[in-house]
Amino acid sequence: QVQLVESGGGLVQAGGSLRLSCAASGRTFSNYPMGWFRQAPGKEREFVAAISWTGGTTYYADSVKGRFTISRDNAKNTVYLQMNSLKPEDTAVYYCAASKVGYDLKYDSTYDSWGQGTTVTVSS
Repeated sequence: QVQLVESGGGLVQAGGSLRLSCAASGRTFSNYPMGWFRQAPGKEREFVAAISWTGGTTYYADSVKGRFTISRDNAKNTVYLQMNSLKPEDTAVYYCAASKVGYDLKYDSTYDSWGQGTTVTVSS
């Protein structure tokens, strides 16, 4: 497994921006696709974005498309989630995850390693 540590969460006003980071260690980070998920209070965890091991392919939930950007720096073993035009409904705990496979990246069952999460709160 890989160990994942998220950072960058916080409190921001609606319309603002945040950049989340997820630092990985424990196995060859560059070999595996990565994803971001979130869980709002009282709701199930949902897919946000995913990126292939090369960074050449990205996937987004419809709710964040055009506002969020996922990227990775394999030299730094880090994946990022740039979040712009934030809305109150983006408030959640955000988790990064690592997958051993390159398909079905919108499903949390595909991922075998998870971080502890970082909290994002968007005020109206």
